[in-house]
Amino acid sequence: MIATALAAAIAAARAVLALALLVVFYALVALLVLVWLAFLVLGLWSAGAPESQAPPTSVILACAAFAPIVWGMVWAVVRTARPAAPPEDTVWVSRRRAPALWAAVDELAGSVGTAPPDAIRLTAEVNASVTEHASFLGLLPGRRTLYLGLPLLAGLPPAELRAVLAHELGHFSRRHGRFGTLAHRGTAGLAAACDAVRSAAAANDLVRLYAGGPLLLLRGYTRVFRLLTRPVRRRQEIEADREAARVAGARTVADALRSAAALEQAWLEFGAGFLTPVRRAEGRVPDDPFRAFAHMVEAPELREPFAALRARAAERPADRDDPHPDLATRLSRLARLPDRPAGGGVGVAEPLDVPSGYAVELGRTLYPGLGTARTMPWREWLGLLAEHRATRLLTPLAEAVRTVEKAAGISGSSGLTIHQVLRLLDSGRRMPLARALGGRVPDVESPAGRDPLGLLSQALYVLIGAQLVARGSAHWTMNWTGPGTLVPPEGLAPGTVRDWADTAVREPGQTQRLALYLAALGVNERAPLPGVAGDAAREPVKKAAISIAPGVDEPARRRISGIRVLALTVLLGLTGVSWLLWADREERPSPRPAWQTVNPTATYDPVPGGTGLPGEMPGGASGGIPTRLLPTGPIWTPGLSLRPSFDLESLVPRRHTP
Repeated sequence: MIATALAAAIAAARAVLALALLVVFYALVALLVLVWLAFLVLGLWSAGAPESQAPPTSVILACAAFAPIVWGMVWAVVRTARPAAPPEDTVWVSRRRAPALWAAVDELAGSVGTAPPDAIRLTAEVNASVTEHASFLGLLPGRRTLYLGLPLLAGLPPAELRAVLAHELGHFSRRHGRFGTLAHRGTAGLAAACDAVRSAAAANDLVRLYAGGPLLLLRGYTRVFRLLTRPVRRRQEIEADREAARVAGARTVADALRSAAALEQAWLEFGAGFLTPVRRAEGRVPDDPFRAFAHMVEAPELREPFAALRARAAERPADRDDPHPDLATRLSRLARLPDRPAGGGVGVAEPLDVPSGYAVELGRTLYPGLGTARTMPWREWLGLLAEHRATRLLTPLAEAVRTVEKAAGISGSSGLTIHQVLRLLDSGRRMPLARALGGRVPDVESPAGRDPLGLLSQALYVLIGAQLVARGSAHWTMNWTGPGTLVPPEGLAPGTVRDWADTAVREPGQTQRLALYLAALGVNERAPLPGVAGDAAREPVKKAAISIAPGVDEPARRRISGIRVLALTVLLGLTGVSWLLWADREERPSPRPAWQTVNPTATYDPVPGGTGLPGEMPGGASGGIPTRLLPTGPIWTPGLSLRPSFDLESLVPRRHTP
């Protein structure tokens, strides 16, 4: 009872900490909005001020530049403050269609002391996670979802898969969902705000001038937020490992962590090395890529490479932004726990499978924009993959043959034939042909390494195998560590054709024997190989345009257009309103000296006693309408101004009369 109350208090304290950090972030965004509004009001007020000489262009530009930044940050807060909808690239699993998976989850949930999740959704990632769509900023419990990656379901043994599920359900039993929800929302909100500022700066040069300050502020707060939440989240992962070890055994949990890390690398290699090349070259993809991936993981030739990946998994350090501790730390903590599962273990190694329809539906998310007409059954796709990997040498071989024939002045046929290769071997040009072929095949794709004759014999073996496959008497099988393996016609050992090709290349005078073997199999050595045209090698290769600019997808293009429209709208709107306010402002009369006020009807008379100065009536009374005239200098009377101020008569000598 005491332990339960203490766990509840710790969970509440963590939730309060995350809530405080999240509130500070929201307050920071609100402060930026208020500052922007203050600049907007200041600009409009200064435009309508009577003493304004021109509209405030600098304030207008600043408001227009900050508008996309403020809008992006507000949208990031709104989007992350509410429970997120399930990702579109996931598939919901029903209890009726996947009873075995749901039964295992229910059993494991009871073992770790929590209720089963409300939903299970499959993903295309090598990962498993749990979420709780809690309300009131994560303080109140909500709908709980378990996300399970199909690559894990296809590649992990049943016992290790149960250990992974027990780890994720352990987060529920230790009440990690509340703090995790708040921390995830805060991290996602900060990341979305930073992305919004960066996108706005990249889309508009005006925004880029003012984006440095907000972006620097967001990055600083993001670093502080992660520094405060990362230790708590990593401690939660250690606690979930402890729950899984209590249910499934510490050794099984450690094996599951190593296997998951190795599967992550293997899944990346499967996509980059097998799925993508065949899709680009053949335009075909498997309907169930996860079963094809399981076939790769279970291949005998990959046991040693996969074991090496598992052994090196602990050497990889953890990312500083990853809430999971590094694998070495987790394994060391598990090594201290007893390897005795509670109750003797849960669910003895029974496979957990889901209907193939889920995998087919989820597989479509891996090929955005690709229709179902270009998919094919995954077993047939494996044969296409084997043929593609085996026949990659044929195009370089056709180019090498054409180069050597041109240098020797030999006229070639319209396509690549076995006869062309045998003719060059008989004429003593095996080394020029081998060097020409080696220069067109990278070392990483060379099945024979740096041995030029070995590469040439491999290419001849592939050429013969392709002719046999074209006749329908042989086929290729998948070899995940090299090119496809040829299954020869009935009656021949698997390596017979390879030995024939290697003997013909390395030993002079053996080409005639090879020709007899091929004739016995019904292969016409002068027939061009379908799909590898020699004329294609003669045509000049069109150089593709190369660009270092990254491609922009359609959502990013729409986002950039929206940012530009928003900045331009605010700029034009503020410019129009400011100009109207400036044009309608009330001008204050400028103060003028009294001597600048004149009467246009008065006459100028410098004689004393006359009308006096303009604007003055006789007797000193002012009259008429005062008008401002130029020049602005004082008006003076020369006669009066030049009269001396002292008596001149006393200085003039007088004539004395007798």
